[in-house]
Amino acid sequence: MSGYVIANIDVKNQEAYKEYIDRVKPIVDKFGGEYLVRNGEYKIIDGEWKYPRTVVIKFPTYAKALEWYNSKEYKPVKKIRLENTVSDGIIIKGATDE
Repeated sequence: MSGYVIANIDVKNQEAYKEYIDRVKPIVDKFGGEYLVRNGEYKIIDGEWKYPRTVVIKFPTYAKALEWYNSKEYKPVKKIRLENTVSDGIIIKGATDE
């Protein structure tokens, strides 16, 4: 069962966030992740969407998504994101194939 990282982000420091983007993709790749959404045009259809940037990453499994997030490789890169954005994020199991 796939695992998904879904993040809603407000970038406060564009220059530092560019460094994050450059450094995070190879780590996502290493853990088998695939970007499905990396910003883009959107329309709010219900409720409120707090931040202007949305990212969705698909991993082969929920466990692999958690492994990526908690990895020693991602830890220093995550620090860049946390210091330069305001965000909400989850890691969630995908639906099973029926």
